[in-house]
Amino acid sequence: MPRYRLTIEYDGTGYSGWQTQKNARSVQGTLIRAAEQLFGGAVDVQGAGRTDAGVHALAQVAHLEAAETLAPRKILQGLNDRLPSNINVLGVEKAEARFHARHHALARTYLYLVSTRRTAFGKRYVWWVRDALNVEKMRAACRLFEGFHDFASFADRRLDREASTRVKIDRMEVIPSGSLIILRVTGSHFLWKMVRRIAGVLVEAGSGGLAPADVGTMLRQFSDAPAKLTAPPSGLFLAQVLYEGDREDLRLPFLLAGDRDGGIGMTGLSSPGARLERRVVRKSLPERRQHRKG
Repeated sequence: MPRYRLTIEYDGTGYSGWQTQKNARSVQGTLIRAAEQLFGGAVDVQGAGRTDAGVHALAQVAHLEAAETLAPRKILQGLNDRLPSNINVLGVEKAEARFHARHHALARTYLYLVSTRRTAFGKRYVWWVRDALNVEKMRAACRLFEGFHDFASFADRRLDREASTRVKIDRMEVIPSGSLIILRVTGSHFLWKMVRRIAGVLVEAGSGGLAPADVGTMLRQFSDAPAKLTAPPSGLFLAQVLYEGDREDLRLPFLLAGDRDGGIGMTGLSSPGARLERRVVRKSLPERRQHRKG
């Protein structure tokens, strides 16, 4: 059966998460219903990242399998005509029959947005932190997460009972931007609530509540402290999923950026600052890899 690769953005507010659940509104379930209406029959839709309730996506990747063949442009238009306004298909392309959005992904990038001031319009997309934050302290803690570590302290084991807690973080950054502090983290995969707990720990470090040594201890031995510091889902975005041969060119459809008055507003990112990194991913595809959400 024909298979297609979809790139999707969505506002996760009001959804139970990506994954289909009984008696709950999910992004995956909404996409499946729209695709079944378009194709007139059963379809299979699988995403690269199983984002949790309230978490957003700037460029989620999913594969769509259906019995009928349609032109990618017709699928793009047909799905968007049937989807609610808070889910938007950005691109559709034909994929190989063996392509699997989750198993073949080589890297995922998440962004977490912290606002240093109260905002009436951005609260669905940021975490407003009242305490003054020291960016350099956050960066010092941030560097400790890079490389292979056991993230047992940062995973929700009720949901990740069988997953290995050893995860490699390729890159982590703390980027100040006007009234925002942006956490960017790239890794092969992420455990349930892992990115939100990392964000909470970094904010605590920035406010002076944790020293870098405390963060190091959390990575070396189990601690329940990260669970108590879990950041809210509103500030988390799945920003990019990369596959063999993809170009890493992280351009955001929008960002909540500080204006000259220190406020927060919606602004398109067409400026050079919108490009955080650009490179072509070259790495052998694994036959099968188990991935979880951030």
